[in-house]
Amino acid sequence: MIVFDKLWVTMKNKGVSTYMLREKCGIDSKTIRRLKANENVETKTLDKLCSVLECRIEDIAEFINE
Repeated sequence: MIVFDKLWVTMKNKGVSTYMLREKCGIDSKTIRRLKANENVETKTLDKLCSVLECRIEDIAEFINE
C-alpha cells in the first residue's frame, strides 16, 4: 500500500498548505482528499507535488507492505 504520510510532513517543513497546492499546482480538493485517504492518484499529480515542493518522490510517498 502506498501512503502519503511523508507528504504532510514535507509540506509542513516547507511551509506549504493545501490551499497553496490548489493554487500553485492546480491540484483540486478531490485529489487532496484522495491523498489524505491514501487512495490512488495519478503519477502526474505526484510529479506536480515533487515540482512544487522541490523534493523527491520518497519525500512524499512510501510503500508499506501489508
